[in-house]
Amino acid sequence: MPLKGIRVLELAGLAPGPFCGMILAEFGASVIKVDKINTSHGVRDSLGHGKRSIALNLKTVKGIEIFKKLSNESDVLIDPYRPGVMEKIKLAPENLMKTNKRLIYARLTGYGQKGPYANMAGHDINYLGLSGLLSLCGRYNQKPVPPVNLAADFGGGGLMCAFGIILALFERSKSNIGQIVDTAMVDGSAYLGSWLFRSQNVPGLWGNPRGKNILDTGAHFYDTYETKDKEYMCVGALEPQFYEIFLEKLGLSIDEMPQFDTFEENRAKLEKIFRQKTKAEWCAIFDGTDACVTPVLNLKDVALHAHNKERNTFTTVEDDVLIPKPAPHLSRSSGKSKGHQRNPEPGEHTTEILTELNLKSKEIADLISNRIVIQGMKHSML
Repeated sequence: MPLKGIRVLELAGLAPGPFCGMILAEFGASVIKVDKINTSHGVRDSLGHGKRSIALNLKTVKGIEIFKKLSNESDVLIDPYRPGVMEKIKLAPENLMKTNKRLIYARLTGYGQKGPYANMAGHDINYLGLSGLLSLCGRYNQKPVPPVNLAADFGGGGLMCAFGIILALFERSKSNIGQIVDTAMVDGSAYLGSWLFRSQNVPGLWGNPRGKNILDTGAHFYDTYETKDKEYMCVGALEPQFYEIFLEKLGLSIDEMPQFDTFEENRAKLEKIFRQKTKAEWCAIFDGTDACVTPVLNLKDVALHAHNKERNTFTTVEDDVLIPKPAPHLSRSSGKSKGHQRNPEPGEHTTEILTELNLKSKEIADLISNRIVIQGMKHSML
């Protein structure tokens, strides 16, 4: 796999940080997650498959020493904490990169390392709001609706951070020197929306109130419609030639339903039409055509669809949990899902990792007894 041999140290966090580490792990990197010794509070990480965990007390001198040893043997560090946290415990970039000049120090935060909001708490909805993109999401005359926590946490955050790490690793192959990757979810979300910003002056595309534009449900030919069996179909018949096929499959003419006129009247007609057949019946009509009509699949049934089955897009792991396989596919060195492995218990690999650092059994036992590290429940890896 392309990242085989790359060693990653991931400070435990939620959502974007673990997702970033998961991407690197599924494309071959060896990832050690540094858990806190007390993990009884907060939501457990569900993206830890294939990673190893050490539970470490970074409020102690010995805990700091162990972390520095781990850092000195790592290629990448993922830091999901607010600005200043790592500085307080002397684990800032200037501390760690002094002894490991090849280290890629990836800092993943909501608002970035500087700015008036840098030290504020926040979540996906806040970052997406500040990026400008949330203002575009929602129906006409209704409040903005966040697309769950997909865009900022995972698109502008974890994925953008992984991209920055790959860039830094590539540059390091030429300079032999590491660097800091400053990933702010506000910045990343804004960049993710580059086309939306750059296309504002395209005639007929944007410029109207939210929910009144071509791609935000303002047009009848770019929307979802309920079917007879209370399921939904996606309609994206944007180009005139595709819209023509769409109408043909519905038995309508362009005079009966003009594409760029009477949007609301046409939408009402389509709502009635789509409720006359089930989702399966509509799929039988539109599958294999260029009408740009497809079903809305739920997370339970998505792997059963013929297209996803053909491409082997999903796999099932423990407790019948369905997960996507790594993407994109590479012809020679594609990623491999770690879904067959379960999430490690916090500190499950503590003794194993400390032994690799050449610590003796008595030293490890002393660290455990003094709660500088915790050895979590050990399970056999599947």
